[in-house]
Amino acid sequence: MDKVSPNCPYPGCFFCVMKEGNPSKRRASILKFFRDLPSQDDDGQVLPISGLWNTAMAHPNDPEFIELGIFECMAALIWKGLKNRRWLSHDQNIYIPYYAAHIIGSYTMNMEEFAETAVHAGIIPPLVELLRGRLTWVEQRVAVRALGHLATYSSTFPAVASHGEILELSIQLAMSSLEKVYSHFYQNVDRRLSYHCDLLTRGMGGVEMESRKAEEWASQLQCWSLQLINCFAFKPEYLPTICKPEFLVKLPGMWGGLVNENSPAGIGLLRTICHHKLGRGPVASCPGIIEALCNIACSSDDWQYMAIDCLLWLLQDPSTCHKVIDKAVPALVDLAEITALGDHKKLGDSIVNVLQECIQSQGTRHGSLSNRTKELIEEILTSRQRLKWEKNMPKEDLHIKQAAALVVKLEGNSLFSSGNISGAASKYSEAISLCPTRSKKERVVLYSNRAQCHLLLQQPLAAISDATRALCLHNPVNRHAKSLWRRAQAYDMLGLAKESLLDAILFINECSQSNDPDLTLRQNKVPDYAERLVKKQMRAAWLFRESAVKLGGVHCDGEAGDMYGPDTDDSEWETASESDEGNGGRAEMGDDNDDDDSEWKNEDEGEDKYEKPTMKAFNLYQRISSSNSTEINHVFNMQLAEDGPVNV
Repeated sequence: MDKVSPNCPYPGCFFCVMKEGNPSKRRASILKFFRDLPSQDDDGQVLPISGLWNTAMAHPNDPEFIELGIFECMAALIWKGLKNRRWLSHDQNIYIPYYAAHIIGSYTMNMEEFAETAVHAGIIPPLVELLRGRLTWVEQRVAVRALGHLATYSSTFPAVASHGEILELSIQLAMSSLEKVYSHFYQNVDRRLSYHCDLLTRGMGGVEMESRKAEEWASQLQCWSLQLINCFAFKPEYLPTICKPEFLVKLPGMWGGLVNENSPAGIGLLRTICHHKLGRGPVASCPGIIEALCNIACSSDDWQYMAIDCLLWLLQDPSTCHKVIDKAVPALVDLAEITALGDHKKLGDSIVNVLQECIQSQGTRHGSLSNRTKELIEEILTSRQRLKWEKNMPKEDLHIKQAAALVVKLEGNSLFSSGNISGAASKYSEAISLCPTRSKKERVVLYSNRAQCHLLLQQPLAAISDATRALCLHNPVNRHAKSLWRRAQAYDMLGLAKESLLDAILFINECSQSNDPDLTLRQNKVPDYAERLVKKQMRAAWLFRESAVKLGGVHCDGEAGDMYGPDTDDSEWETASESDEGNGGRAEMGDDNDDDDSEWKNEDEGEDKYEKPTMKAFNLYQRISSSNSTEINHVFNMQLAEDGPVNV
């Protein structure tokens, strides 16, 4: 390279060349730099590589370096690190294979033509060697990321697929990644490789920061492995390799954690598998997967709609319907009145149509529906007929029905206050049958109240069902605070930590945004009992929990990781009362005698408000996980409200 700054100690310095004003000289110098760099053994090589890493991250669509041979250079550097361990251990060269693979992944992330150039440059073989684990899990992470990008494009997928071991290696990595990161890094602070620590924190963090970033990177390692597998899953010829029971049963539990909320992870791969007939058979043969899909479908998971899609496709397939129908129908019936989830419109209509097909075709399919399943489907179909019938009813008659429902509901409130929980539940059921179908706000309250009764009667499945119905009716969907809290408690009773955690976090999110005067006066709008449940479930759903249990649960003293390890002895907490929960359903019963005609407009015509709260959830996760231990053990005893569980 010809242009060197007078103050620069390095001949041919890359950073000096980048300042060259003559474009043709600059390009020629960069071309020479990329060609010569792999054969050089000078100190300080990591500096220009880290500079290229920054450039690739900031400008992944810039074609200049692609045209000048950056892919050939990066491939050669990875091979050099794999074959020449003496060079790798010299100076700071240990960082170079990581940076090189990351640069390849960044430049192939968005542009298919860049990916084609990378394949022609021969970058796949060295990436496969990193994927094998020839170095460490840190290099595996960036290798699977880059290969996942290449597999995304139709023009470069065949080149990836031609290396038959990539799919098998990705499956193994998806299953072992969390344990690998836990055992090789997280578990033993004194054995952490210094360059791993530097890469994780950019040299600016201590042990706690390293541990948090390790959890994030472990999640990415697993999720990016699943993304690569997902590219293969679109091709039917690879489904037999993917759809092995020992792998399939683990997919619902691969959820990315709160640290990687943008990845659909295991549920995304299951959706791709279920989209094809060859994949639906193996999925339907695993009852545990169907149960997990039902739980995700009836949860606050951002990928809830993917679980719903899986269940619907399994029901529509004659070869799998009879295997899953008795498990799937109860969950789908609870979701039948959902309007939309984000861009996914008229989900409820799709669910009802599929359930109707199940009834109509039961005679031509293998096996028969159980009586309970028939009753549930007929119940929702009758509800749809009732909605049509109510459209032709005089407004006065609808007001009479609503008034009757209110009277019965108040009787239920009275029974609840006197301690007759079973009697209150019966009254709420009667009120639900009387209440006009279109009176969604009123029905939200009734279902939520009955869910509270089921909780106190130790009937968690019934509580989840009613709370889910309330959340589907609410606008926006999944944002009724009391129903979120009640379902969180019910899931906790069943030991479903992730589902309970997500509901509890959304409940806290609703509380933090509440305009309720009682909450506004508080310094902290987040109820203590909700924080305690979140902390409990964060321990239970901790990404490394299974690995920690398997390997002895060794944690670092004083780290946030301690919080997610062995359970502390939490004191018993009781159902939150009206005053403690805030006004999640405020004023919903105050309009009973309002003559405003807007009460009877078709609520489905309005735009359904929906937003993904994951970043707020993650901020909450960070705040709660850094709280001191005295908060975790704070004893909170609550009494049931005198006026019962109602949203008056």
